[in-house]
Amino acid sequence: MRKTYYKYFIIFLPVLMFLLPVSSGAMDFGLLVNQYVGADNHDDEDMAFDYKADILPRLSFLAGDSGEVLISAGFTLGVMDKDFYYVPELLRTEFFWRSGGARIRVGRIQYTDPLTFIADGLFDGARFSYDSSAGSFSAGVWYTGLLYKKTANITMTAGDQASYDADLDYSDLSNTYFAPKRFLASLDWEHPSVGELLGLKAAVTGQIDLTGEDVKYNSQYLTLKAGVPVKSFLFELGGSFETAEFEPADADDNNFNIAFAWDVGIFWTLPTSFNSRLSLTGHFAGGAKDGIVGAFVPITTKYYGDIFKPKLSGLSVLALNYTARLVNALGTSFTVSHFVRNDLGTFNGYPIAEDNKGYSLGTEFFVRLIWSPVSDLQLNLGAGVFSPAMGNAGPDANARWRVELAAILALF
Repeated sequence: MRKTYYKYFIIFLPVLMFLLPVSSGAMDFGLLVNQYVGADNHDDEDMAFDYKADILPRLSFLAGDSGEVLISAGFTLGVMDKDFYYVPELLRTEFFWRSGGARIRVGRIQYTDPLTFIADGLFDGARFSYDSSAGSFSAGVWYTGLLYKKTANITMTAGDQASYDADLDYSDLSNTYFAPKRFLASLDWEHPSVGELLGLKAAVTGQIDLTGEDVKYNSQYLTLKAGVPVKSFLFELGGSFETAEFEPADADDNNFNIAFAWDVGIFWTLPTSFNSRLSLTGHFAGGAKDGIVGAFVPITTKYYGDIFKPKLSGLSVLALNYTARLVNALGTSFTVSHFVRNDLGTFNGYPIAEDNKGYSLGTEFFVRLIWSPVSDLQLNLGAGVFSPAMGNAGPDANARWRVELAAILALF
């Protein structure tokens, strides 16, 4: 019976979102419609097409003098590998309250760690923040087991990955829809200008594996990021230290390891007649070494490529990006990204050749044009290629390319 309730609640949630504003004129209602179509050769040399449409209703209303309620949902339908799919889900939905420098958010709320790739996304829980002259302090606790698995993108263990890859089955919704069950907590501090020069962010974050799987992975992260603006430049440097406990222990009866990650960026606002910026960024997540040093495993998986999308664990990514708003309605960006694995065991997927000992995986080139003739309409055209021939781990592997077009319409 419980599975049936889950099924009907999730399927009809977007419909309820449309009906609610009809009975309450005091609500602020909005609707975002996104459509995507793409073509690539991701799995083989044959061309493949995919299509996706997102319908995203949103409503908000005041709760007293200091509170606000926001509810948003989504209904996604599309075609992938000639198969049709549809996914309804509850998106950002929160109660927000503010009094002086204090803020409280409860519900399905957004959290992003200082490096943006340890934990980034929507989580169910609560967060308290307080602004003071010493900076902004916050504490949050969340649960991940009610999120849609593809949106949460939690793939910390092999069991998580198998659950993520499994097809959504509405007759077995409780086992195929939801993200892995984890408890997440974080203490954060941010100061925008220490000594009127240095912007700092720090966080202590931890997660406990509640999945019930035979393989469990608990982890904690100490993260610090600093930014220094110098005239038209911004310099950023961040790092994270991870400790992890896992079950069962490895072959050496070790159930504890440490890992490291860092992030660096140089951003230059160019002296042009239009808005433009050039950036050089580097992202490093350590791989498995001898002893207790293991691969860095973030809570949520973030990809740093538009075509080549490996997990960052055990990888480094160096990217050069140019972004410009050529005219008021037209913008563009061009990114060149090079991928390197930091050890020979953590990442072993495409494009690595069998028994290859190379570290350089290849280079991706991606260009994007954004046209927004009016404020509520945007067209986004992207195209690029990933070339393993520009690395030594699998230089003979097939290059992958992709072309995509997105249309975004906002209705208020």
